[in-house]
Amino acid sequence: MKPSVVVVGSYVKDLSFRCGRFPAAGETVIGTFVAGPGGKGSNQAVAAARAGARTRFVGAVGADAFGAEAARFLRSEGIDARLATKPGRSTGAAAILVDRASQNEIIVAIGASAAIAPRDVPAGLIRGARVVICQGEANARINLHAFGLARRFGATTILNPAPMGPGFDRRILALTDILVPNQSEFAALTRHEPGGGPRAVHRLGRSLGVPTIIVTLGRGGCLVSTDAGWTAIAGHRVRAIDTTGAGDAFVGGLAAGLVRFGGDLLRAARFGNAAAALSVTRPGTAPSMPSRREIDRFLRSRSGARSS
Repeated sequence: MKPSVVVVGSYVKDLSFRCGRFPAAGETVIGTFVAGPGGKGSNQAVAAARAGARTRFVGAVGADAFGAEAARFLRSEGIDARLATKPGRSTGAAAILVDRASQNEIIVAIGASAAIAPRDVPAGLIRGARVVICQGEANARINLHAFGLARRFGATTILNPAPMGPGFDRRILALTDILVPNQSEFAALTRHEPGGGPRAVHRLGRSLGVPTIIVTLGRGGCLVSTDAGWTAIAGHRVRAIDTTGAGDAFVGGLAAGLVRFGGDLLRAARFGNAAAALSVTRPGTAPSMPSRREIDRFLRSRSGARSS
């Protein structure tokens, strides 16, 4: 059966350290360590699959132990994993620090993900998908290629421009249906700080020329902006353990919601918002992604939105 959601992007091995506080320059602190699967593309694929969507992940790994683990893990999640092996490249890795306030600092070595090429994403891997997702953690060329195919086959494109670097290729915006930045990424895209409330954010977002922009606001929920107006979807009060991967949970949940709810944007955004809230109550990135049943149960008792 064809996947409903195709994610093209990065896989990295997460090396996570928890500590009471972040070390200062030249300082060593004592903490705890755990390793697990990660990478924005892989995390979003796991989030979509657990949220109920048939999902394919297209990425690249090195010919190493981390790459072999990636294939086993993704398939164990029921994901159709299409991983190109890149000789001479290592599988990506991320060093993640999490403090007692559940804030994080992350260094990512993209590794093989930076070498994903158009030949690794033939048309047959995109054809039939209803949603195609890309991020900023692979390379600009592959994003343009994947979204070009998605447009040809009538799929909805979702771009999560994270991490947002100085080399961001703005040509991708013309191929993007739904843009999902956080506040700092939105500020970089618009070259303005997102102050002045939701109306100001909505006006700034319209200048980007993307039909739908969803600015994620952490515990503040998200702001959905379209040509028709804006809707603020409230955040949820939860006990945060680890905020790493919350944005990926939102994107994957959003994609699964678009498929499940027949393209209903606000229902999908609320579904993604709940997925993100649940994800921060657990440690890790991919392992923290909630199931469709958990999200449904969470939403039955919580709601909140206001519209223009």
